[in-house]
Amino acid sequence: MEILVAFSIMAIALTVLLRIFGTGVNNAVISEEYTIAVQIAESLMARTGVEAELTAGESQGTEGDKYDWQIVVSDASPAPSRPGLRDTNTDQQAPAPALMSVRVTVAWGEEEQPRSVELHTLKLQQQGPG
Repeated sequence: MEILVAFSIMAIALTVLLRIFGTGVNNAVISEEYTIAVQIAESLMARTGVEAELTAGESQGTEGDKYDWQIVVSDASPAPSRPGLRDTNTDQQAPAPALMSVRVTVAWGEEEQPRSVELHTLKLQQQGPG
């Protein structure tokens, strides 16, 4: 009888331990996925406005057949103000750089548990002459 009780206690303890280890492994996988998604988002953010001119618009793609990404660039410049009293010769001033909002979203996962990472920053884009 004592052996049966001991086996029952051991079975319950092993079940609990396996669930703890299974949860730990699952959390490690999720953590790795988030790390990869952040690296993709940071890479896309760094390339935006460097490889091509920073213009308002949207682009999207897939990285590694698992991570879908989207870049949204929009104008974040405040409304132009009136010239001040000190602005005597506004015709010869260089155009002010435009402030652009850049939002990068990386999404992955199944429909039951979608996951995503979103980065947002502001970048300056020098406007061309004329």
